[in-house]
Amino acid sequence: MRTLSARKGSASAQPHPSRPVHRILHPIQRGVVNPLVRWAFRVGIPDPGDALLETIGRRSRQPRVTPVCDGLEGDTFWLLSQRGRAADWVRNIAANPRVRVKVRSGPRASWRAGTAHILDSDDGRDRQKTLSRGNVARRLCLCTSGALATDLLTIRIDLDPP
Repeated sequence: MRTLSARKGSASAQPHPSRPVHRILHPIQRGVVNPLVRWAFRVGIPDPGDALLETIGRRSRQPRVTPVCDGLEGDTFWLLSQRGRAADWVRNIAANPRVRVKVRSGPRASWRAGTAHILDSDDGRDRQKTLSRGNVARRLCLCTSGALATDLLTIRIDLDPP
């Protein structure tokens, strides 16, 4: 069964049909939580567990900013897509792997550029457990987003030197 979306040709804008809870939670995440995270970064008070991912739209060629969990580990940034390759930002990465991430570093947040790699063979649940160790704010973000996950997919971003 094909689901229709608000945007023509984009089935990924709809919640996963096999999990009814997504019909409620996905719109709340897109319409309430994500705008609040973007606002927090704009005014300089981002949550320590959050980050922003900037991709280039595969059709529009315009920058697209998506709130994500802070997966910074040295010069690598790890991401877990809740909806696998169906997520728009993953499709954008597949079309153009050059991205930027904005992470909180002390009192300030700054952008870092890098190249994203989609890791189909990586176990998303294992990666979630590994990333959750030792960082309470990140663990909270990952657990919350993991509860919405239907098809975890790992993305590794190799960050350019600062």
